[in-house]
Amino acid sequence: MQTVSTLFINGQAVAGEREAFPVINPATGEAFAQCPAASPEQVDAAVAAAQSAFRTFQHTPDAELQAMLHRVADLIEANADELARVVTLEQGKPLSVAHMEVAGAVGWTRYTAELQVPVKVIEDSEERLAELHHKPLGVVGSITPWNWPLLIAVWHIMPALRTGNSVVSKPSSMTPFSTLKLVELINQVVPAGVINIVTGEGGIGRAMTQHPEINKIVFTGSTPTGQDIMRKAADNLKRLTLELGGNDAGILLPGEDLDALVPGIFQTAFINMGQTCAALKRLYVHESQYDEVCQRLADIASEQVVGNGLDEGVNFGPVQNKAQLDLVVELVEDAKAHGARVLSGGSVQPGNGYFYPPTIVADVRNGVRLVDEEQFGPVLPVIPYSDVEEAIAMANDNVNGLGGSVWGTDIEQARSVAMRLESGTAWINNHAEVLPHCPFGGSKMSGIGIEFGEEGLLEYTQPQLLSIKRN
Repeated sequence: MQTVSTLFINGQAVAGEREAFPVINPATGEAFAQCPAASPEQVDAAVAAAQSAFRTFQHTPDAELQAMLHRVADLIEANADELARVVTLEQGKPLSVAHMEVAGAVGWTRYTAELQVPVKVIEDSEERLAELHHKPLGVVGSITPWNWPLLIAVWHIMPALRTGNSVVSKPSSMTPFSTLKLVELINQVVPAGVINIVTGEGGIGRAMTQHPEINKIVFTGSTPTGQDIMRKAADNLKRLTLELGGNDAGILLPGEDLDALVPGIFQTAFINMGQTCAALKRLYVHESQYDEVCQRLADIASEQVVGNGLDEGVNFGPVQNKAQLDLVVELVEDAKAHGARVLSGGSVQPGNGYFYPPTIVADVRNGVRLVDEEQFGPVLPVIPYSDVEEAIAMANDNVNGLGGSVWGTDIEQARSVAMRLESGTAWINNHAEVLPHCPFGGSKMSGIGIEFGEEGLLEYTQPQLLSIKRN
């Protein structure tokens, strides 16, 4: 396959100044391409280009910004087959899911294009006119993870451009090529320097987070890395949007229709092989239905076709990298040592690649690592409870608070439980659904700031009050 072999700085394709690094196909465990690696000096060059471009780009008429994003969406759509294949090769997800990711990138870009930056009239009196405006921040640094490499890059970059900022992007070194291609496409539309991309490790991320000319960092990833970014951002008081770790709980209310609810629970727990920040990662089930729910979930798990995402008929791909696979194995083995029953899966699939089949683990409790820690993989621990109050307490007994869900046909009962969850989003009869018009963010240690919708758009702006004295 053909991959992007250059960085983009100031609108130009440039070679990396450090030795290229291999990118592994998780379905084979082998490198499928070499990626260019930037130097810290190239980070400086990218920031300088973005800063220079911002001086004029910030004054781009609103309608022109909207048109630019729609043209970018057209290009993503025109290159959908190539982008989906790249996503599958570098991330591992089935090609059908990769096409969904590309379609999501198109839809998100178009929705963001149509968002309006509001002007709020605070006072309109004989004495004064006071208006609250929102101005772009400057250079935005985007640091993205490996689980949804194209879509999350779109989540970061498009609202920055829509509000007149310039961008320096750094994708995960495990999944760089889809973002490199995205930035190549955007560069066909925006002025030189508005969007730049650097790749590699060895201090590239640190160079961005402590760079004095970057005005905002938007980061999706682990809580420890987010904490480190927050510390480094203090020197110039960078604005931050941090979407960090999640260990989302779901509560299945007692006496429910399992035919109606269990399939949805499985799908939202194992979306993207469980490698989704806001996937359902802990399920609390009333003891009266516990055994049946566990078995139903295990039956669904056994029906999944695990394999290379490029192969026809496969609907369940590999874990993205060896380190993550090792963590999943470690957590399941620890649960087994504490008396857990593995009802499906539970061991690495033989052969090449990082394959771990969908795994249902029963007879676990809070206090076991598999429940307390974010496994970020194809495993769902199922925990029994005796009454709903106990379930709420166990669901909230975690440092993370990204999402949570309640499953039940009595919507008012489900609503009353959902409102007590300590989470940025509470779903009812659903989980892991993020939408471009619905604000999304975490509570507790799951991050700060909001993405999506008008609220997320305004995180890329600086409020300015315009106060006009009339008499």
